[in-house]
Amino acid sequence: MEPFVRKDESYLTIESWMKQFPGLVAGITTKIGGVSKGDFETLNLGFHVDDEVNHVYLNREKVADLLNFPLDQWVGAEQIHDIGLKRVEKKDCGKGSVSYEQSFKGTDGFYTNEEGILLTLVFADCVPLFFIAPNAKMIGAAHAGWKGTVSQISKKMVAAFGTDGINPKDIHVVIGPSICEKCYIVDNRVVKLVENILEDVDRKPYNLISDGQFSLDLRQLNRLILLKAGIPDEQISMSNLCTSCDQELFFSHRRDQGKTGRMLSFIGWKEISNH
Repeated sequence: MEPFVRKDESYLTIESWMKQFPGLVAGITTKIGGVSKGDFETLNLGFHVDDEVNHVYLNREKVADLLNFPLDQWVGAEQIHDIGLKRVEKKDCGKGSVSYEQSFKGTDGFYTNEEGILLTLVFADCVPLFFIAPNAKMIGAAHAGWKGTVSQISKKMVAAFGTDGINPKDIHVVIGPSICEKCYIVDNRVVKLVENILEDVDRKPYNLISDGQFSLDLRQLNRLILLKAGIPDEQISMSNLCTSCDQELFFSHRRDQGKTGRMLSFIGWKEISNH
């Protein structure tokens, strides 16, 4: 079953989680409903893609209103396709929410167990990963392109939760909308790296399509890594939405040949305790 449900022209949510865990907000934006022009039409949420900064800011304000989660509670990252994770706290709120310069450097994932923080990352084909360990109130978000995936950022997040005493069996993961294997062609070099981490897997997540060219299922690869990290199969759900196939809904770096906007993944606990 598709875990993402469209709430509005501008975003989709992980509906089952939000029903199950009161106070949780989790999902991803679309490309529709913003003010950006040209290649960034219209809801571009990435500051680093040469869009007008003010347009990105207005788009972020719009999403903050839709989610009822103010910008000064967001955190954002300078994503570098690596496996740097950052545990964030209340004092970090606002970093990277209204400017790229202030975002967390060299970071491709966030986690926290505190309320009133929205973990945000930006995407245009790479795999958004969402984590929750409901008993510990720990949530996480990671950005997994092929580099982050083969460096096993998902396994690193499971290990980060583990430092808080959280067992992999208590973690649920959703793998979000991203490029599908039909649209994602890679070379030998990438496939060799994939082989290195999947020695004992029967069904490989890639297929040879022509000499030195393979189609790679990045979502399935992340799923296999999560299974190896100890997450139960029934606690991993995977979106079937492809950012490249669905031209109406999503930006795609591959399809748009690098000139495109970014969607925003988000996960956070709203403040429900009485202050």
